[in-house]
Amino acid sequence: MAIWALVLGAAIIAIVLWDAFETIVLPRRVTRRLRLARLFYRSTWLPWAAMARHIRLRKRREAILGFFGPLSLIFLLSVWALGLVFGFALLEFGFGSALRAPGMDVGFGTDLYVSGTTLFTLGLGDVTPTTTSSRVIEVLESGVGFGFLAIVIGYLPVVYQSFSRREVNISLLDARAGSPPTAAELLRRHSQDHGLEELQRLLYEWERWSADLLESAVSYPVLCYFRSQHDNQSWLAALTTILDTCALTIVGIEGACSRQAQLTFAIARHAVVDLAQIFQTRPRAAGADRLPTSDLVRLRNLVRKDGLSLYDGPGSDEKLAELRKMYEPYVQSLANYLLLSLPQWIAGEEVIDNWKTSAWGRISGFSPSASAREDHM
Repeated sequence: MAIWALVLGAAIIAIVLWDAFETIVLPRRVTRRLRLARLFYRSTWLPWAAMARHIRLRKRREAILGFFGPLSLIFLLSVWALGLVFGFALLEFGFGSALRAPGMDVGFGTDLYVSGTTLFTLGLGDVTPTTTSSRVIEVLESGVGFGFLAIVIGYLPVVYQSFSRREVNISLLDARAGSPPTAAELLRRHSQDHGLEELQRLLYEWERWSADLLESAVSYPVLCYFRSQHDNQSWLAALTTILDTCALTIVGIEGACSRQAQLTFAIARHAVVDLAQIFQTRPRAAGADRLPTSDLVRLRNLVRKDGLSLYDGPGSDEKLAELRKMYEPYVQSLANYLLLSLPQWIAGEEVIDNWKTSAWGRISGFSPSASAREDHM
C-alpha cells in the first residue's frame, strides 16, 4: 500500500509539473494528444458549449461564453494546485505519515492538511514532521509551491497583455470594415482618396497581427476562448475578413496591392490551419456557400460604384474558389468548435458600426449605405 502511494504521488506531481511547464513556460505547440490541460479543456468546454447552444438570446449566450476563458484559467490553476497537494500528501502517506500533531489523530487527512499549508507556504507550525524523509518532502513541496505561485503570478499578466494586443486591431477594424466586418465594406471604404495605399498599409499591419496571433495562440491556446468586447466582433471573424479581402485582391483589383495581399494571405492562412490543428478540429465544408455566384456579382457591382474594379475575366471565379478552399474549411471548423460567427462577404442593410452606437442610442442620420463614403479614414 505504501509503495503504491509513493508511486502514485510521484506520478501525479510529475504530470502536473510537466503539464504546467508545457502550458506556461514552453513557447511552442505540443503535439502530444494525452495532456492534462488538453483533457481539462475538452472536458469543460464541450459541456459549456452545449449549454450555451440551448440559450436562444444572442447577448445572453455570448455573455455565458465570454465567462469561459477567464474562468478556465482559474479552474486549470486550481486543478494543478489540488494535484500537487494530493500528490505530496500521498508521498507523506507512503512514508508512514511521520507527523506530530498534538491533540489529533494522524492520518491521510493530516497529510492533506500539511501538504496544503506547505504548498501555499503558510507555515502554521501546528503539525511538524518527525523523520528525515518527511522533512525533505515538506522542504521540497515548499520550494515547488513558491515556484508555482511565482509562475502563476507572471502567467496571468502575459495572457491578458496578449489578449489586449490582439483586440486593438480588431477594434480598429470597426471603422474600416464595419461591424461585423466584411470584405465588401473594407474595399469600399478604401476606394477613394489614396484608399488603396491605405489598404496596402492595413494588410501589412494585419500580416504582423496574424503572425502575432499565431505565436501567442500557439503558446497560450486559452486566448482563443477569450471573446471580444462586442458581440458582433471576434478574432476569427476579423481574420476571415482579412482572408476574404486578400483573396479578392489576389484575384485582381485594378491598382491594388496584390503582392502584399499574397503575403498577408499566406500568414493568415497559416494561422487558421495551425489553430485548427491545436484544437484538433478537422477542416469541414460550410453548410451554405458564403459567397454564391449571385452575391459575387452583387459584390463586384457594389465596389464598382465606389470606383474599384474587380477582375472578372476568364478563370477569375475559379481562382477565387481555389483560394477560398485553402482557408474556409479551417475557419468553418474553428467557428463550429468555438461557437463563433463567420462574417458575410457583403454587409447587411441594417448593420450599424459599433462606434456609432452607445447605451443611450445611435448617432442619428447615419446608415451603412449612406455613410460608406464618409467613413473613409
